[in-house]
Amino acid sequence: MDQEAVRPAASANSATTRTFVMLATILASSMAFMDGSVVTVALPAIRSGLGAGFGEAQWASNAYTLTLAAFTLLGGAAGDAFGLRRVFMIGIALFGFASAACGLAWSPEALIFARAIQGVGGALMVPGSLALISAHYPPESRGRAIGTWAAASSIAPAIGPVIGGALVDIGSWRWIFLINLPIAIIAWWLCRSRVPADRARAAVAMDWIGGAFAVVGLGLLAFGLTRLGEPAPDGTATPYALIALLGAAVLAGFVVWEMRARNPMMPLGLFADRTFAGVNILTLLLYFALSGALFFLPTALIQAHGYPATLAGSVFLPFVIVMGLLSRFGGGLADKIGVRPSLTFGPILTGIAFCLLALAVADGGFWRAIVPTMLLMGAGMGITVAPLSTAVMNSAPEERHGAASGINNAVARVASLLAVASLGIAVGIGFHVVLGDNAGEAGRLVRTAGFGGMLGMITDGTDQAAVTALWSKATIAGFAATSLICGALAILAGIVGWIFIRTPAKG
Repeated sequence: MDQEAVRPAASANSATTRTFVMLATILASSMAFMDGSVVTVALPAIRSGLGAGFGEAQWASNAYTLTLAAFTLLGGAAGDAFGLRRVFMIGIALFGFASAACGLAWSPEALIFARAIQGVGGALMVPGSLALISAHYPPESRGRAIGTWAAASSIAPAIGPVIGGALVDIGSWRWIFLINLPIAIIAWWLCRSRVPADRARAAVAMDWIGGAFAVVGLGLLAFGLTRLGEPAPDGTATPYALIALLGAAVLAGFVVWEMRARNPMMPLGLFADRTFAGVNILTLLLYFALSGALFFLPTALIQAHGYPATLAGSVFLPFVIVMGLLSRFGGGLADKIGVRPSLTFGPILTGIAFCLLALAVADGGFWRAIVPTMLLMGAGMGITVAPLSTAVMNSAPEERHGAASGINNAVARVASLLAVASLGIAVGIGFHVVLGDNAGEAGRLVRTAGFGGMLGMITDGTDQAAVTALWSKATIAGFAATSLICGALAILAGIVGWIFIRTPAKG
């Protein structure tokens, strides 16, 4: 095998070729993003069909998220070492076969295992998507191209539950996985026949020891944080906190190894670039805020205002639609004026929306309060997402685009896990501030149930109206604490963008 790094020839980078690259990357990454959300609506049907317990059904979702987070760094580095197209195609094939195994699963254990393999396939596809776009689009048009990819990728998780619900209703939960097969076949064929091959790079040898550190560390961290909210057998979450801390320690060992490795999987020299370091700090802050606010929003609306589950889920649609529509515009704007203005103004606008979300949830009105706030949030993220990815790609050397994309994706996923695991504390503080002055029967019941509890424990002799009113007030306070923290972090992300990105990144 020729081990020299070969960039696709200029003639191969025709408009037609770039179109096929875009189609293949959108199809593949959309599968990965959609399968993170589609399974949620099918959990009751999965439990019934496989005789699974609640925990087993929940891990049909968590297993995918865990391996996707754990293998993202490895997937990005593998593309640099063995060829972007080759690793991307392996990821598509693995994802397709795992989807078939999910659809044919005969037991909860089989489904959980297949979902874990799906996550590995997704980890090979998602970093490769951005790296392939960067390899085939010149810097002057890269932002708009990434914006197009980001628009499609942002819509996929939102329509996942809609498509999944329809497939479950008209057929079987198995179809939410089997529908991936034709998409995977088309994406793989487009890559094989229409996307020029790049070759393995002698200068980018695979760091297998570093890869093992990354997978084990991210895996333990993801597992610990995922389970942190679940009670341990002794009634505490201490064992899961220790697992998360062990994962963090392994990741610290990973950094030490990378400092000394001859061919590091994650070249720490990338962080010497001010823009690359700043964008990853921005990503950590912004995606922590985004994941935290959106995770608790539906529960707050259901518990505080009695929203039906369908209406609570639909609050994401205005956000996703506006973000999708503006992503291409945001990418084009970055091509013209550089990424610094977008990565300053966009996160700040998003942070303002998070702060306003506290008032919107307190009001509870869908059209007069929630929808306008979600539209503002979508606008902020719409002008941020594509420039963020563009800045990551433009600040890394060409031979390390896969690793750069993998690092940034891993940062975003760890931020999401940290948010869900830690912001429950803020919710609890807000919740109990309201209950502090309510020592009666209503306060006792709500305090016992907690933010995630059920009102079904109300006894016949209790004033149900008083309990309901107190429950609503406490829920609103708990969510307000979370959304204000998220707003402050998103605004801080915008300040980081202004400070770290000094010059427009035009290539």
